[in-house]
Amino acid sequence: MENKRVMGEEVVVIVGAGQSGLAAAACLTELSVPCVILEREDCIASLWRSRCYDRVSLHLQKQFCQLPHAPHPPETPMYIPKQDFIRYLEDYAARFRLRINLQRKVESTKYDEEAGRWRLVATNGEDGSMEEYVARYVVVATGENDEMVVPKIPGLEGFSGPVVHSSLYRSGSEYKGKSVLVVGCGNSGMEVALDLAEHGATTHIVVRNKFHIVTKEIWVKAMILSRLFPCKVVDTVILLLCHLEFGSLAKYGIRRPAKGPLYLKEHTPVYPVLDCGTVKKIKSGDIKVLPAIKHIEGNDVTFSDGRTQHFDAIVLATGYRSTVKRWLKGDDSLIDETGMAKQTHPNNWKGRNGLYCAGLSRRGIYGSAEDALKIADDIGDDYKHTQ
Repeated sequence: MENKRVMGEEVVVIVGAGQSGLAAAACLTELSVPCVILEREDCIASLWRSRCYDRVSLHLQKQFCQLPHAPHPPETPMYIPKQDFIRYLEDYAARFRLRINLQRKVESTKYDEEAGRWRLVATNGEDGSMEEYVARYVVVATGENDEMVVPKIPGLEGFSGPVVHSSLYRSGSEYKGKSVLVVGCGNSGMEVALDLAEHGATTHIVVRNKFHIVTKEIWVKAMILSRLFPCKVVDTVILLLCHLEFGSLAKYGIRRPAKGPLYLKEHTPVYPVLDCGTVKKIKSGDIKVLPAIKHIEGNDVTFSDGRTQHFDAIVLATGYRSTVKRWLKGDDSLIDETGMAKQTHPNNWKGRNGLYCAGLSRRGIYGSAEDALKIADDIGDDYKHTQ
């Protein structure tokens, strides 16, 4: 390979400088295990900096959103705003003096059986050169939200107004007085719809599938109860509390799945939506729910129930995908074809030959912290015995 620089051998290379990579590096540093982070972007925490709308706050209480060895101080808001969490991550990286090589896009990672080492090839974004890193251990920490997903909707490419993915959406202020369609009813879609409505946009949201919607407070109760009672019991309590809070939402176009929210969280990739005020807007008619899109022609969108409506703009809150399998070669035990952890919690974090992953089991910041502690302890024990 032309212009490839062979870098010095590392003990641990961590791919990704988001919350998972930072947590893993800090835990390793605490155990005096040398490590370096390779980050594709030109900053840490790029998801929070570059792909989150302005109003976003963490959806869980702060005690569920802290990284190892760095609890939030008492004055921190219970639900941490975006900018405060970015500052927390910056301070975290500085506190542990983490080695982070920015603008390093990992192109391939392969285990060298003969040498007993991992070989990672990365593009240096500063000068375009290629670098090869050799490491005893590799931690995959690129996250589940690596690449935006844009659905195939007939006629979408011909829509004459702005079409933006939620990763590029910042505020509803620029849509005031316009008719906006939000496609996707996960946490991002529901909160973007709320933001649009609060800024004076005529707001509609597409809801294709059944899903659970809970309040933040109810979900925190569920997390606590799940440590004490079986899933079925907790789901019964959650659904009762949700009925008391929201009543039936079926007449507004929102239907719940047959399985409970905790069951789905533990057995599928599906999480409940944490309501930030969207349900109230739906009930008042400020946000209207529409079924699946059939096709688009110009600015007119036709839905599966036959209705056609004119829109000025579309926001695609259609999620992200992991891209790990594009650059991680030869792994058949740790990462599945979707780029997520192949094994379920609590066995999701360790593969073979010194390969690990953090934050790829859909368990949020709390899961990233838990993975980081386990990975560091495991590497630390092995590293000490091989010195």
